[in-house]
Amino acid sequence: MKAKKIFLLALACFTLAACDDTTDTLGSSLTPPADKLTVEADSFHVASRTILADYILAKNTTGYLGRVKDPETGDVVRANFMTQFHTLDNFELPAEKEIYSRDADGKIIADSCDIELTFDSYYGDSLAQMKTRAYLMDSPMEEGVYYSTDYDPIKEGNVSKNSFHQDLTYTLRDETISDEARNSSSYVKNIRIRMNKPFTKDGVTYNNIGTYVMRQYYAHPEYFHNNYLFIHNVLPGFYFENTGGIGSMVNVSVPLFAFYFRYGEKADSIYSVSSSFAGTEEVLQTTTLSTNKDKLREIANDKSCTYLKTPAGLYTEVTLPVTEIMSGHEKDTINTARLNIPRMVNQNHSEYSLDVPANVLMIPEDSLYTFFANNRLPDYKTSFLSTYSSSSNSYLFGNISGMINNMYRSKLNGNSSQNWNKVVLVPVNVQTSKTSSGTTTIIGVSNNMSLTSTRLLGGTDNPQALKITVIYSSFNGK
Repeated sequence: MKAKKIFLLALACFTLAACDDTTDTLGSSLTPPADKLTVEADSFHVASRTILADYILAKNTTGYLGRVKDPETGDVVRANFMTQFHTLDNFELPAEKEIYSRDADGKIIADSCDIELTFDSYYGDSLAQMKTRAYLMDSPMEEGVYYSTDYDPIKEGNVSKNSFHQDLTYTLRDETISDEARNSSSYVKNIRIRMNKPFTKDGVTYNNIGTYVMRQYYAHPEYFHNNYLFIHNVLPGFYFENTGGIGSMVNVSVPLFAFYFRYGEKADSIYSVSSSFAGTEEVLQTTTLSTNKDKLREIANDKSCTYLKTPAGLYTEVTLPVTEIMSGHEKDTINTARLNIPRMVNQNHSEYSLDVPANVLMIPEDSLYTFFANNRLPDYKTSFLSTYSSSSNSYLFGNISGMINNMYRSKLNGNSSQNWNKVVLVPVNVQTSKTSSGTTTIIGVSNNMSLTSTRLLGGTDNPQALKITVIYSSFNGK
């Protein structure tokens, strides 16, 4: 039997070998003495601690809005968000002469206008009375700029207190909707902000901002050909600020700017229609967060465990024992390096306990900020994604041998960074798409900014709590 074939056959047995304490004879049982394949297994302790991120990249595909009290810390978390709106390449309105909605002077108008913040999920009390103010941005936030969650568009001058705005008091459960309508399959949960007050731009006053958008279209249709022109000449975006209330935070999946009008070629065939623009991944969406940093540093100093906590930015740092793993195995192949990180029992039993992070990304600590800024995806060589398993109550990183090998080579090549063998576990949102064949592909990874929290086994007081299990192989044939 050829050596390569023997080696591939051995690989198929490594999973079994990881569960067997006696692997010393596995190689010889598979191959003749002249072509001996040796397989070994070992385990090493892994150190971990909690760190507080210096900042979090604000770009996301979900907007967060509200104000709640963290049941674990008592800290009040406040979230505001900004969204721009996407215009389709082939966007068009009916011919100008067909627009039936007009003012007393015969000028085109929108009959009404609103913004819908549609959502699937939220945290807290759906009947908590909340207040928000929707500001039209004075100037757009720019693509290519790395905005952090500390970035406040009002303080930074993108919005002023005198900017056009609309206030709203709301609850996430809309009590004006009947139970029958709310329970129908066609109902979409949303916060609707009516934008029907007069809007003034460049000395011209319009009955609403929708009318301004319509007239811009007929005067400058080229502004609607791409997002850059639309954002810089028509709608720079809206900033939604929590201005009162406490008790709920909503995860806005799709913001919609819509205006309504009537059109038709003849007076006896008039249609009432709407046109809308959505906040999508093609344009910028950012979240601004307010948290108590001193309280978070206090939590990070808890040495009895480690934390994953969003949107606070509490992450778990893991130091991989690369030198120990490679010692005596410099010429061997690391086939698997398995790290399982269990959760600890939740000590908080509040009605509004925070969710466990569903997806956790492992990345080198030196890549904590650049990974998200550069829109990178997990490659399972230098970055790994794990999904929480409720059956094992843990996060499993099944094979990070690529990470171990890369770190070892980096050290041999002169890497003098103090973080050369450190990785960080970061809760993330994962965006996927399905191909025509049904295959699911990851198309985006971003910082999770929803309210999640969990404690993990480990911490500096428990240096032997976590272990990484490694399987090596070496081929001694000639």
